[in-house]
Amino acid sequence: MRDDRETTATRAAGLDRRDFLKTGALGVAAGALTGCSEPGSGQGALARSAAVPQALATPPDHPLAAPPIGHVRIGYVGVGGMGTAHVRNLVRIDGCTVTAVCDIREAHAERAAAIIEEAGHPRPALYTAGETDFERLCAEADLDLVYTATPWRWHVPVCVAAMENGKHAATEVPAAYTLDDCWRLVETAERTGRHCAMMENVNYGRAELLCLNLVRQGFLGEILHAECGYLHDLRGIKFADEGEGLWRRDHSWTRNGNLYPTHGLGPVANCMDINRGDRFALLVSMSSPSRGLQEWAIANYPEGHPKRAETFALGDVNGSLIQTALGRTIYVAHDTNLPRPYDRINKVQGTRGIFQGYPDRVYIESRSPSHRWEEAEEYYEEFEHPLWRALREASIGAGHGGMDFMEDYRLIKCLREGLPLDMNVYDAAALSAVCELSEISVANGSQPVEFPDFTRGKWREWAPWPVVTA
Repeated sequence: MRDDRETTATRAAGLDRRDFLKTGALGVAAGALTGCSEPGSGQGALARSAAVPQALATPPDHPLAAPPIGHVRIGYVGVGGMGTAHVRNLVRIDGCTVTAVCDIREAHAERAAAIIEEAGHPRPALYTAGETDFERLCAEADLDLVYTATPWRWHVPVCVAAMENGKHAATEVPAAYTLDDCWRLVETAERTGRHCAMMENVNYGRAELLCLNLVRQGFLGEILHAECGYLHDLRGIKFADEGEGLWRRDHSWTRNGNLYPTHGLGPVANCMDINRGDRFALLVSMSSPSRGLQEWAIANYPEGHPKRAETFALGDVNGSLIQTALGRTIYVAHDTNLPRPYDRINKVQGTRGIFQGYPDRVYIESRSPSHRWEEAEEYYEEFEHPLWRALREASIGAGHGGMDFMEDYRLIKCLREGLPLDMNVYDAAALSAVCELSEISVANGSQPVEFPDFTRGKWREWAPWPVVTA
């Protein structure tokens, strides 16, 4: 399975898709303007994408808790940069073994195999016979879990193949980027009784979990508003001749919206109990003009280079507003084409206080000095999330400051103990749905569009994500 290359989409197909968004989605946007109608009540093909598939089973009364697995056997699909980082984490976690590896590049598969063997585990079976060889891995390998870190367009095919063959599935972000594929993941997970987890590492960031702990203990009061995003200068990565540069820039040619919402949105969704007491209901999105990628290409490639001739649909800055079923609001930003320092905003505002990131700071009424921020660092001694308190030393050296190790640790722990996963298929679908919903809104003059209710009402009954421990 390829980990850092995918076939380039044709420009003609992209233009057709943009025209389709502008015309076929009008029914969805118009329906959203009239208020909260049932999912799929609008007209057109995109409205049908939001509708509940007729064959979909009734969602469970409680989030899936599959039978415990004493020792988790893992097949890993896509071992480029991020996939290799996860393999390095998994060989350090008790109770699991990577027994199969799939990658379109044999050298990458061999590199992962060497890491596994160096950790004292048996050599894994390798699957390197083309970009769909993951299907053979899912069908014939004796596995409990298939985990993928491939380019975006392969996430759904890998997860579906895993679940159809009786394996649990886990994927890097976003889990999907069309509404149809979001429903496909939900439908397959419900029909097969298998987990499908989106591995959102930022849910396990130290500051993000500190904020969640403060929310759970009531220090911020009732949560009313949040702001978040993915603001990361990716120009050099998008134009690279290796890694993500072989596929990620292609999405900017034809898509205009928030292409990567989950890093910022995941943690604030947890603070708002999304799918567990509330849900995303309505989205409005708009994009700035597109300038950054074109200007970067002109500045970095000589006259006549083909990359200087590329044009891009993706606005340099996209801002989306989400309203929840309970009326709360979330601002989600996407900014990857302009010069800037990294930021995810990470603001959570409640009736008694506020947490805000970059830099991390807190204000709690009656506790903080009047009208003055306190550094979040001052809160860790008393309010450090128990997961960080327990695993901080073990996570040293892991990617993204340790959060990658913690997400992998929690996945294996939940599978071994038969617990519901921290992020289930409904969370994966809801957060990923922002991708196409933002594209639809932008294409229709920033008209509101409705979120599908992937839980079909169960969000009213499911309990909030607890303050989990190691």
